[in-house]
Amino acid sequence: MDLHFLSKVGLISGICVIVGTVIGSGIFISPKSVLANVGAVGPCLVIWAACGILATLGALCFAELGTMITKSGGEYPYLMEAFGPIPAYLFSWASLIVIKPSSFAIICLSFAEYVSAPFYPGCDPPIAVIKCLAAAAIVVITVVNTLSVKLASYVQNFFTAAKMVIVVIIIVSGIVLLAKGNTQNFQKSFEGSSLSVGAISLAFYNGLWAYDGWNQLNYITEELKNPYRNLPLSIIIGIPLVTVCYVLMNVSYFTVMTATELLQSQAVAVTFGDRVLYPASWIVPLFVAFSTIGAANGTCFTAGRLVYVAGREGHMLKVLSYISVKRLTPAPAIIFYGAIAIIYIIPGDVNTLINYFSFAVWLFYGLTVLGLIVMRFTKKDRERPIQVPIIIPVIVLLLSIVLVLAPIISQPELPYLYCILFIFSGLIFYVLFIHFKFNWAQKISRPITMHLQMLMEVVPPEEDTE
Repeated sequence: MDLHFLSKVGLISGICVIVGTVIGSGIFISPKSVLANVGAVGPCLVIWAACGILATLGALCFAELGTMITKSGGEYPYLMEAFGPIPAYLFSWASLIVIKPSSFAIICLSFAEYVSAPFYPGCDPPIAVIKCLAAAAIVVITVVNTLSVKLASYVQNFFTAAKMVIVVIIIVSGIVLLAKGNTQNFQKSFEGSSLSVGAISLAFYNGLWAYDGWNQLNYITEELKNPYRNLPLSIIIGIPLVTVCYVLMNVSYFTVMTATELLQSQAVAVTFGDRVLYPASWIVPLFVAFSTIGAANGTCFTAGRLVYVAGREGHMLKVLSYISVKRLTPAPAIIFYGAIAIIYIIPGDVNTLINYFSFAVWLFYGLTVLGLIVMRFTKKDRERPIQVPIIIPVIVLLLSIVLVLAPIISQPELPYLYCILFIFSGLIFYVLFIHFKFNWAQKISRPITMHLQMLMEVVPPEEDTE
């Protein structure tokens, strides 16, 4: 499968990639949780802006890493270069077991909440309905992605356009309402806020979930025209642009809802639509559903890549990196993700899963940025086309330490413990299968691989695509 992108991506397209990847289901789900953690309108808007700044700084650090180590596979090669195989292996393991499937599950749960909200006006939809809908969404997206790459990318383009439409509708309505003088909810906006380090960190978790995807531009470095100028520029323009969108969307929500009403709303944008766009309020849940499905499809679309790289390195079951003979899609990897995402849906609700996901993600973002700082000293002679001032990775590192530790210290919950256990259980596999390469392990996995290969009609990829 020789895939080369002929079209070169310019600065405008680079910005569009960032905006398109970042704006997903988060902005429709997180406002409620951010507000619940800080308790007032003022700090809520401040946190949305602060999350944008942190995402911009993080993305600049990743831009330096991405131009210095030009291998695909996200944080994997960066951790490999900085700390060796064990942290890199733990990252690919955590991505497989924790990060990707839980993000897939969160997006599908949010899709289900928005789709079911209009059918239960004035009350919360039953949990069983939400979970069944979410599971159905996961199955459909998994099937679409295993069947055809082309179909998946058509779906992607359509849904990206749909989500930009709804963002514009909400922002424009908000500006019109502000101009009409609907500002009563912004007066004394810092009153009644309950701020503690733990609460602020949890608010950040939910805000940053909406910005997730800020590190995606590294994957297209090779396609950028003049990347050493355009990559940092795309980041410095793109992510603040998303931040402005997010803050304006929150302002729009608050023009028609008080803080209490927003917290009671089952689906924030649906309530907004009911109050502002009536009789056309059905547009909102429909477009939000498009937006979330698009995000879930995107997650599934890119997820196969990482398993493929890890399987090729011999870090995962080989069969996961195989490709379908007839359809040329990484079918085993995608089906594997879908299955684990469904397992996450059964016990989890959106907020617990977001905390669980963010905890794992920021653990590895922190490690990766630490790797950047370490390599400044251990690999001084490496060429760095983009070099950020050392203060930026230091700030990101300190913030990620706070983000990882604060919630555990202030509100210890079981999901964090499970998360740590899942991540470190990867070490058992590492020691048995990769470090010592036990023969019995190979004997067990060979027949399994062979049967799965025949069942799913998949083969190992022919050549290594770097």
